[in-house]
Amino acid sequence: MNHLEELTTEWLDYNGYFTRNSVRVGPRPLGGYDGELDVIGYHPETGHFVHVECSMDALTWDNREKRFARKLAMGREYAASHFNGIGVLGELDQIVVLGFVSAVEKHRSIGGGRLVTSSELVAEIACSVPKNNARSAVPENFPLLRTLQLAVVAGAQFAQPACTVIPAIAKNQ
Repeated sequence: MNHLEELTTEWLDYNGYFTRNSVRVGPRPLGGYDGELDVIGYHPETGHFVHVECSMDALTWDNREKRFARKLAMGREYAASHFNGIGVLGELDQIVVLGFVSAVEKHRSIGGGRLVTSSELVAEIACSVPKNNARSAVPENFPLLRTLQLAVVAGAQFAQPACTVIPAIAKNQ
């Protein structure tokens, strides 16, 4: 699991989601799998059902479009089966988190999902974690989130992100 997958998983877990990561899907008859879903999550109170693919690739936009169209199609096919017993899941919100991005506003949709940059993910977290770690420290089982909280407490400033992993509607319920 890469650091973006870990950060995304911690962020969703911290916000009350049930998560699974590095989920192998599409078992092949002779062994192996068709692919892997980076992070899938479900929030039982808001009903937000999400599939996030994370990448630090430097591919062309055309190659990214093809790659993520395939990965997100696998998510639409298999993600719900990993939350059996929960009941009716809402529409799957599919997100691609990319580390290296240029001309982001031209590519807010990629492979059938929405694009969130790694900078936006970090800003979303930094703008949302408690600002006083003495009174409300992020729990120690979220080391990456605690590090971002420490940066904020130390004076790092982040602008509100244009796009977020957890939609405002899901945060307010």
